[in-house]
Amino acid sequence: QLQASGGGLVQAGGSLSLSCAASGRTFSSMAWFRQGPGKEREFVAGFRRRPSDTHYARPVKGRFTISRDDAKNTLYLQMDRLKPEDTAVYYCAATLGNPILSSLGRSMTYEYWGQGTLVTVSS
Repeated sequence: QLQASGGGLVQAGGSLSLSCAASGRTFSSMAWFRQGPGKEREFVAGFRRRPSDTHYARPVKGRFTISRDDAKNTLYLQMDRLKPEDTAVYYCAATLGNPILSSLGRSMTYEYWGQGTLVTVSS
């Protein structure tokens, strides 16, 4: 259903772009989460269809940009000015529902998950 790609190794200050191709259906809301070494999975950024808005976790706000191409049914995450603490496995997630804002950052909101793509930022 969800296929994430685009991870890799980058130096601090560099950029990477992740993609998440959805197949089979059009999802109402989609998001990116990440799980760093020894850490719990955390919300990174999310997109809601209704209302059409985007939201970011505080550590990435101003550096990451989430976007969506409905024609390609693909979610993107542009990551700029990367830091070593951004090192993590990044997961895309999707729901057929229309979550309220307070639930956008909760893992349990999403029924569908991609397989994860590793992003490593070297110092």
